[in-house]
Amino acid sequence: MGEQATGTRYALVTGGSSGIGLETARGLTAHVDVVGIVGRDPERLAQAAEDLSSGGARIETFQADFASLAEVRRLAEDIKARFDSLSILVNNAGVWHTQRTLSKDGYEATLAVNHLAHFLLTNELEDLLVAAAPARVINVSSSMHGRPKSIHWDDLMFEKHWAGFWVYGHSKLANVLFSNELARRWKDLGITSNALNPGNVRSRITRNNWFLNALHRSPVARTIILTEAEGARTSIYVATSPELEGVTGGYFHKAKLAKPNSATEDAEAGRHLWEVSQQLVDEAAKPWTGGSRHVPATFPRGFAQGSRLGLPPGPLSMRPLPFIALGALALGVIIALLFG
Repeated sequence: MGEQATGTRYALVTGGSSGIGLETARGLTAHVDVVGIVGRDPERLAQAAEDLSSGGARIETFQADFASLAEVRRLAEDIKARFDSLSILVNNAGVWHTQRTLSKDGYEATLAVNHLAHFLLTNELEDLLVAAAPARVINVSSSMHGRPKSIHWDDLMFEKHWAGFWVYGHSKLANVLFSNELARRWKDLGITSNALNPGNVRSRITRNNWFLNALHRSPVARTIILTEAEGARTSIYVATSPELEGVTGGYFHKAKLAKPNSATEDAEAGRHLWEVSQQLVDEAAKPWTGGSRHVPATFPRGFAQGSRLGLPPGPLSMRPLPFIALGALALGVIIALLFG
């Protein structure tokens, strides 16, 4: 990877105790000296560490709940106490809720965990990444980032209309915008930032969605849906491939450079999302009593209010007809396979 010839090389994978994150950590054990995995459940972390112990790297575990930005700050301090540099940071952790849920800071939980927690952690670990330069930040997004036309500036926390598919896609769009803005801001620090789509993978992220779980278990789906190990391949490639040395601001799929949603090319939106995200993590550092959290006005200069900036108003617009038709077709296939 072009790392320094001496010194310990460290990597960190969030959401590394299971799923794609665990398989990413497994792949990284052949490339660095120490792999840190971050997870919420101490027992699962211990099991993952034992599972990974046969690899070529020492495994360090870090427990944190990304639904709390205070825990993310505490996590960063823990990492800095144990690591003196960081060659690879894989922002992999993610959630998908079936109903609107608030984080421990009073923010919409999908955006809080999938975007704000990684925004904060990455910034908190800047000095470690600089110390390891050339270093890499890898941001795991999804093909779902292409669903929203842009960040939903007029209702960032989805208080008016909420639907799991759209809110998850919104957070994944934020991942790519953040990745691109990070590439612009840190380009002279010896740190690259790239986003990726791991593909359609059977993983724990859909464990609360009965429909997707049923779809993933169907015999037909198993022929086209990736395993967790297959889903980790692009993350490992972007994190370790020598040919990507110095490559930044890219989006990858199937271990190749790919074309993301055109909305991710809006540099002004990326800059504004960074500023809003900073305001939100700063606000979360203040005591919260459970009331309504302050969310900053989110309209960038030159952006007109209106549905074209995000999701159109109205509940049906949150569940577009193509999704309804596809869902009905998939459900018919499942029923036929299970009961036919």
